[in-house]
Amino acid sequence: MNKSKLAIGLFVAGTLTAVFGLVILFVGPIIIDDQIVKNLVIDPENELSYTMWKDIPVPFFMSVYFFNILNPTEFLAGEIPMVEQRGPYVYRKRLQKQNITFHPNHTVSYLEYRSYFFEPSMSVGNESDVVTIPNMLVLGAAVMMDNMPHAVRLLLSATFKSFKEGPFLSKSVGELMWGYDSKLVDFLNKWFPGMLPSTGKFGLFSEFNNSNTGMFTVHTGKDDIRLIHKVNSWNGLTKLIYWKTPQCNMINGTAGQMWPPFMTKESTLPFYSPDACRSLELVYQREGIMKGIPLYRFVAPKTMFANGSDYAPNEGFCPCRQSGLLNVSSCRSNAPVFISQPHFYNADPVLLDYVQGLQPTEDEHGLFIDIHPETGVPLNVSIRLQLNLYMKKVSGITETGKISEVVMPMIWFEENGYMDGAIVKTFHTNLVLLPMVMVYMQYCFLGLGLATVLGAVLLHYSGKVLLKKDPSTVIENHGAMVKDPVNGTDGHIYHE
Repeated sequence: MNKSKLAIGLFVAGTLTAVFGLVILFVGPIIIDDQIVKNLVIDPENELSYTMWKDIPVPFFMSVYFFNILNPTEFLAGEIPMVEQRGPYVYRKRLQKQNITFHPNHTVSYLEYRSYFFEPSMSVGNESDVVTIPNMLVLGAAVMMDNMPHAVRLLLSATFKSFKEGPFLSKSVGELMWGYDSKLVDFLNKWFPGMLPSTGKFGLFSEFNNSNTGMFTVHTGKDDIRLIHKVNSWNGLTKLIYWKTPQCNMINGTAGQMWPPFMTKESTLPFYSPDACRSLELVYQREGIMKGIPLYRFVAPKTMFANGSDYAPNEGFCPCRQSGLLNVSSCRSNAPVFISQPHFYNADPVLLDYVQGLQPTEDEHGLFIDIHPETGVPLNVSIRLQLNLYMKKVSGITETGKISEVVMPMIWFEENGYMDGAIVKTFHTNLVLLPMVMVYMQYCFLGLGLATVLGAVLLHYSGKVLLKKDPSTVIENHGAMVKDPVNGTDGHIYHE
């Protein structure tokens, strides 16, 4: 073949290959992003993502830790309480969306039911273990009655005595979690309906099991992917009524399970928590990798439960105490209940001076969510919160003894889940490997094209060099005339 034409052919082929590589370089990410958008929209036709949204395939667990009081008698006499952490008592959590209804404005409503199943093999102890914690019915009611007339407080104390209710409870973990029979509870439900959060047995989680978190209406993302999973309303409300300022009453972010795709390090994770009665927001901390999948870790900022003095926007959540405590009495039947991070992590250090036995660390007590930034899908979740009861001596109610004013930790719990098994492989293949293959392809085509063009140029110039060295050589399309090497006369034609 004629070297000049071969060089031209290689040059054209190399140029086309390089151009194709450039096209993939610029168009490839657009194609990938478009596929992500199409596959994430909440739509029954998106079988994989819709199934993940409807019946979360990731195993979720709730680990509960109790603060067992070691010195109840001394505590009642005014000494600093000493506690030891007991647990974890682990429960498998099942989540299932029901009453799913799609609306014309690209939103969908649902009720999400939750149920819990004890996992003995994952627990340190059993539900039959007995622990001692403050009696919320007594010590909580005492604080609530602090401003009532003295006669009323005396009557309340007499009521406690008649039902043999003391300042502390020593009961099994199962009873404290899911409820126990109490004549006082029956009395209060009969004569003061609505005073307690539940009408049956009284337990710390009795209203959680086999219940729903309220009617959520969220955006499907069909009209705008930036809105996907964001809450449109909760129980028909677009804002809350618990707090003092419009900002604190806002329902922001998602329902806390998925977020819009294409996150950056400047993104945040806002979500509405019915259990905390408010919207929360996590902030970016660092990058990471989980089983080959890139992730961003988001954590709770120190300002999340800061009081109004330390962080002015939180003034609407007050009356406040020390930073690190969220007063949820306004949505908990006015009971003096506070939420914090476990062991008062990220809270005012002075809180640790009033309770012995707490040792906060980020690894054990900080909450976080690991997100795949391209899709907004959580890969690893650990939400850790602590339930505390504000208590003090109340005149006229002898059950409070000489208890010093204290925000007393009762339990803390961690709800965690992470992708594993087949779903991780599918996720990794579709959202990591395939985009990676496309990236490699674009550079391969680009590199091959440039190499071919370079080869064509070298071939072209090598031909010219050859002609300069032997000008008597004539290259034609169908053959070459060559001088007779012996007598210098023209010879016959040698065809290539």
